[in-house]
Amino acid sequence: MNLFRTKSVEQTLAETATGDRKLVRNLGAWDLAVMGVAVAVGAGIFSVGAQAIAFHAGPAAIISFLIAGIICAAAVMCYAEFASMIPAAGSAYTFTYTTVGELMAWVIGWDLILEMLMASSVIAKYWSVYLNDFLHLIGFNSSTEINFGWFTFDWAPLIVVAFFTVLLVFGTKIGARVDGAFTILKIGIVVFVVIVGFFYIKPSNYVPFIPPSQPASSVPGAASNGIMTQPLFQWIIGQQPTIYGISGIISGAALVFFAFIGFDAVATVSEETKDPARNVPLGLGLGMVLVIVMYVLVTVVTTGMVSYKDLAKAKDPSLATGFELVGATWAAKIISFAIVLGLTTVVMVMLLSLTRVVFAMSRDGLLPRGLSKVGKHGTPAKLQIAASVLVAFVASCFNINVLSDMINIGTLSAFTLVAISVPIMRKKRPDLHRSFKIPGNPWIPILIAIANLWLMLNLSVLTWIRFVVWLLIGFCIYFGYSYKHSRLGNGELDADLNKVKAARAEQAKVEKTVAGEAGTAKAETAKAEPGE
Repeated sequence: MNLFRTKSVEQTLAETATGDRKLVRNLGAWDLAVMGVAVAVGAGIFSVGAQAIAFHAGPAAIISFLIAGIICAAAVMCYAEFASMIPAAGSAYTFTYTTVGELMAWVIGWDLILEMLMASSVIAKYWSVYLNDFLHLIGFNSSTEINFGWFTFDWAPLIVVAFFTVLLVFGTKIGARVDGAFTILKIGIVVFVVIVGFFYIKPSNYVPFIPPSQPASSVPGAASNGIMTQPLFQWIIGQQPTIYGISGIISGAALVFFAFIGFDAVATVSEETKDPARNVPLGLGLGMVLVIVMYVLVTVVTTGMVSYKDLAKAKDPSLATGFELVGATWAAKIISFAIVLGLTTVVMVMLLSLTRVVFAMSRDGLLPRGLSKVGKHGTPAKLQIAASVLVAFVASCFNINVLSDMINIGTLSAFTLVAISVPIMRKKRPDLHRSFKIPGNPWIPILIAIANLWLMLNLSVLTWIRFVVWLLIGFCIYFGYSYKHSRLGNGELDADLNKVKAARAEQAKVEKTVAGEAGTAKAETAKAEPGE
C-alpha cells in the first residue's frame, strides 16, 4: 500500500485543462488582494482583538497581532511560491499532494474542509447575531430567531448564504466585484473608527505594557480558565492556567490568528486567476500588508482608549465596548453596522474556498467525482449549492460558537505542511519555473513550520481533542473510500496527461501547417507583384 504516492506538477496542471472540470481564469491581483482583506477584516477586527487584550496579553496584544501577522505573512510567501508554479484549485491540499504525498494531502484537505465549513457556518451565525444587535440599536426590537418549543431556527444565515451562493454560481468574477464594493466600504468605516478612537487615547492605559502573569482564575471570564480550555502546552508541562505575561502574548497570538485565516482561502482560487505566476503572489502580499496595518491600528486604539482591566470586566469585550466605556455610545451603531458589513464579505470568500477544496479532492477521486463537474458558467454550481445548503443548515440550527477554535487549528496545520513542502519541492523539482521564491530556503520555511506548530500548541486542550476526533473520522473515509478511488493510484492521471500532451502536439502541428500555408501565400503574392 503506497500511502505517500505523489502527483507530478504536470499531472496536476493537466487536470486543470481537461473537459468539464476546468475552471475559468478571470481574477486579477487586485481581486485577490480585496478577497484577502474581505475575509480577514471581519468580526475579528472588532472583537477578537479586544478579547486578546482583556484575557490574554493586555496592551501587549499589539505584539500578539504582530507575531500572528508575521507568521501568517511568512506562510503566505510559501503559498505564493507554490501558487506561482502550480496554479490549481485546492490550495494547501494540492501543494501537499505534489510533495509529501497522498495521505498527508488527504489530512490537509480534510483539515481545510473542517476549517472552511466551520468558518462559513460560524461567520454566517455571527452575521445573524450582529444583525440583530444592529437592528436593536436603531430601534427595531425584532429577532431573526423563531422558536419551535425546544428548537430554535434562525433564518438570517439563510439570507446571506443564499445571496452569495447565487453570485458564486453565476461566476467568481461577479462575486468578487460585489465583495470588492462591500470591502472598500468596510475599510472606510475601519479608518473612520480608528481616527475617532485616537482622540480618546490615554497614554496611561498602555502601562504596564506587558502586565505581570497571574492565575487565570483571578480574572472572571478569562478564556484559559479551566483545564479543557487551557493552552495544550501549559497542560503538557503541568503549568497552572495563567494569563498576561509572555505566555499571554503567545496565547493571544494563537487567538488572534483567527483574524488572518483568509489568506489560505484566497490561495484556493489560483486556478481562476489570470497570469497566476504574477497575480497570486502580488495579490496575497498586498492583501497581507493591508490587513496587518489595519489590525495593529485598531489594537493600538483599543488598548489606548480603555484599561485592559476594564475590558476584562465586560461580558463580551469588543471595540464597541471600548467606545461605550469612554462615553462615545454613538460609535457603537457605526461599529455594529461595520461588523455586519464585514461578516457579509467573509461569508462569500469562505463559501467559495470550501467548494474549491472539495472540488480539487473530488477531481482527484478522493471524494465522489460527481462533485467536481463544472456548469455552463464555469463554476461547480451543484457543489456550490450543496455546500451552501449544509452551511446554512448548520448556522441556522446549531449553537456553533464552541467550535470557533477548530478554524484556527485547521489553518495552522495546513500552514505547517505547506512550509515544510517548500524545501522538499526545491530539492525534488529544481527545474520548475518559480516567478516568486521565499528567501532563506530551507531555514526560513522550517522556522515558519515551527512557529505554526508553536501556535497550535497554545490552542486549548479541548480544541486538540476535537481535532484528533475529526482526523480519525477522516482516516476512516480515506481507507474506506478514497484510497481505492484515487485517480493517481488507478493510473487515470497519466491518461489525462497523455491526452493533454497529444492535444498540444496536434495544436502545434496545426499552427505549423497554418504558418507554412501563410508563408507560401506570401511568397506567391511577392512573385506576382512585379508583373502587375
